[in-house]
Amino acid sequence: MLTTKKLSGALLTAAATLLAGSALGQGLGNSPYSRIGLGDANGNYGGVRQLGMGGTGLAAPNTGNVNELNPALLVYAPRTTWEAAFTAQVKTVRNAAASNRSGTGTLGYLALAVPLNKRWGGAIGLKPYSTVDYQATTLGSVNGDAVSRAYRRYNGSGGLSEAYFATGIHVLRDLNIGGSASYLFGTITQSIGTSIINPTFNAQQLVVDNEQLRYSDFLFRASAHYRHQLGKNLNFNVGAVQTFEGRLKANRQRTTEQQDANGAVAAGTSTVQLASDDGSITTPALTQVGLTLDNGRNWTVSLDASRQQWSKFRTFSIVSSAGLNDTWRIATGGEFTPDPGSVEHYFQRVTYRAGFSVAQMPYAPLGNRLYDRAVHWGFAFPLPTATALESTVISLAFLYGVRGNTDFLYGNGGTSNVQEQYVRMQVGATLSNRWFIKRRLQ
Repeated sequence: MLTTKKLSGALLTAAATLLAGSALGQGLGNSPYSRIGLGDANGNYGGVRQLGMGGTGLAAPNTGNVNELNPALLVYAPRTTWEAAFTAQVKTVRNAAASNRSGTGTLGYLALAVPLNKRWGGAIGLKPYSTVDYQATTLGSVNGDAVSRAYRRYNGSGGLSEAYFATGIHVLRDLNIGGSASYLFGTITQSIGTSIINPTFNAQQLVVDNEQLRYSDFLFRASAHYRHQLGKNLNFNVGAVQTFEGRLKANRQRTTEQQDANGAVAAGTSTVQLASDDGSITTPALTQVGLTLDNGRNWTVSLDASRQQWSKFRTFSIVSSAGLNDTWRIATGGEFTPDPGSVEHYFQRVTYRAGFSVAQMPYAPLGNRLYDRAVHWGFAFPLPTATALESTVISLAFLYGVRGNTDFLYGNGGTSNVQEQYVRMQVGATLSNRWFIKRRLQ
C-alpha cells in the first residue's frame, strides 16, 4: 500500500497543478503557427510511453503506464498507477531571411489510474489541449511614402488545458470499450502593435490592440479496443477513439493602448476598453484508429492514423481569424524489452522505444500544404526496488521534428513560409502500487 505521506504528496501535487491549470503544457518556445486558431493542438497522442513510440498506442495494451490515449485500455491496469511528466524543448524558427532559437520547459501532464475491479478501470488527469506562444514582427511599405515603413509586432501566449475523467470496461472476451469526459479551460492573450517608422524620429510609439479570450466547456470521447490471439506468442489488436465536436463558451475582452519604445503605456495616454462580450467556438472532431501486434511479453509494434476536421473550426477571435484545413497524421513505432525478468543484467530489463510520424498541418498559405515530420525514441528504466506489489519506472522520450518550410509565397523576392526545427524531451515518473488488498489473519 502507498504510505499516507506518499499519497498526501501526490494529492498536493495534483491540487497545485489544477490551481495552475491554464499554464499546463504552455511556453514550449516561439511558434508563429500557434497564432492561428487555438494554437498548437496537442492532438490526443498520449504520454511519455506513446511519445517514444511515435505518438502511437491506440491499440497497445500496457500494464505499467497510464494509457489515457485510449480509455478502453484502462482495463489492463492491474495496480493503482500515478504518472507525471516534465517536457522541455529547444526550437529554431527561420524563414528565408532570418532565424531565432528559443528553449524552455514546463510540466507535461498528470494522470492517476485505478483498477476498480477485474473488468473495470478508471483514470483522472490533467494535460494540455493547445498552446499559444509566439513573438513575430513584420516590416512593410507605406502607400504614398517611399521613406516610411509600417512596423507590426505580434505577440501571443496562453492555451487550453484538459482535466478529464476516463473509464474502460471489459465487455466480451476480446472486446473493451471506454470513454472520457473532459473539462476544457484556459486563457489566450494576443496583441498586434502597429507603428510607422520614419528615419527622422529616434523613438516610435505603437498603437497596440489587445485581445484576451477565456474558454471553458466540456469535451467527450468514446473508444473501443479489440484483442485477439493469433498464436501462442502473437496477439492482434485494433483500437479506435472518437473525439466528438465540441462547443466552447468564450468571453472576450478587447482593449487598445499606445506604448512607447520600452513597451510601457505612453505618457498622457491610458488603456481604452473596446469590448467585453460572450460567444462560442466550435472545436473539431478527431477520429483515431490503430493496429498493434505484440507477443504479450516483451515487444510491441504499432501503426496509428488520425484525421481532424479543422475546416469546421469556428473562432470568436478578431486578432486570429484565418481559416484552417482538415489534417491527418500517420505514425508507426514500437518498444522492446530484452528480458523483463532478468536479475543479473539490469539493461536487459530496460525498455527501448522508437517511432516515426508525419502529419499535415491545418495551415495552407496560398494553398501550399505544410507538414510536420518527426523521429521519436525513448527508454523506460525500472528502479531496482520494484516488488510484486509496487514499482517505480523513470521514462525518457525524445523527438526531432521539422514543421513547415521556407519556400517563397510570392516568388524569390516575396514573403517566405516559416520553418520550425525542434528537439523535444519528456521525462516521466510512473509509480504503481496495489491498493485495496484484503488482509488475511493467519
